[in-house]
Amino acid sequence: MEIKASQVKELRELSGVGMMECKKALVEVEGDIEKALDLLRSNSALKAEKKSARVAADGVIKVHVSENYATMVEINSETDFAAKDDSFIEFAKNIEERLVSKKYLDVEDLKKDVEEDRQKLVQSIGENIQVRRLATQEFDSPKKVGTYLHSDNKLAAMVLLKEENDELGRDIAMHISASAPLSINEDGVDKEVLERETNIFESQAKESGKDENIMQKMVEGKIKRFLKEVTLLSQDFIKDPDTSISKLLENSDNEVISFERFKVGEGIEVSSKDFAEEVAEQLNKDG
Repeated sequence: MEIKASQVKELRELSGVGMMECKKALVEVEGDIEKALDLLRSNSALKAEKKSARVAADGVIKVHVSENYATMVEINSETDFAAKDDSFIEFAKNIEERLVSKKYLDVEDLKKDVEEDRQKLVQSIGENIQVRRLATQEFDSPKKVGTYLHSDNKLAAMVLLKEENDELGRDIAMHISASAPLSINEDGVDKEVLERETNIFESQAKESGKDENIMQKMVEGKIKRFLKEVTLLSQDFIKDPDTSISKLLENSDNEVISFERFKVGEGIEVSSKDFAEEVAEQLNKDG
């Protein structure tokens, strides 16, 4: 059966899939657009499932602030090249628009709403695409929240203040993005993290061969420095290193209630491959 160019074009517009894939689907179902669309959706789901095992550690972050909530979402691709693809950019833009119209508190809800579009995108660009994580902060005034999104869309933060001060919020959000604190204060530092660091410091002290009381002071000093480096209130303000965040807030008669920081791919293990392996993988992609 002869497949017309207009049919291929129509199916391409409906599915977002490449011309050759559309033509193959139309041939298989003898030109029936609806059946071809169902076939492409089925194939898209299968291909998306196959690619879901591949590591997606690149991508972008999107941030939205409304009158009573702010949301950050991380959208992953396998490569920066795919993250700059027009179809990926459109997918991310559509997600951003969803954040405007609906308050998402759980990333799984967002995933469900965009799953069909995600599968189409996987089939279109041939990479694993994932909506990885989402953070939403609720408030009674948008002037109590500060957000920062780096120019490359790969690093972002948002912070909730006790009192309205949007300029201070923006400054602290930028600081959080750059300085990566683990918690607001010492009480918020994860016990396992502190225990791991303490064990490292104790091992280092033992290697020094010094007296027990000196080693103890060495460990205590290192723990103190570590906590200063990883707690927001103790950190030196990035725009004015002579002032701590704690002092900055005190001068503004304000407090940090909570914060979130996203860096694309953070915490995802990526296996290292040499250039030849990457080229071979690209050549053998299953489309």
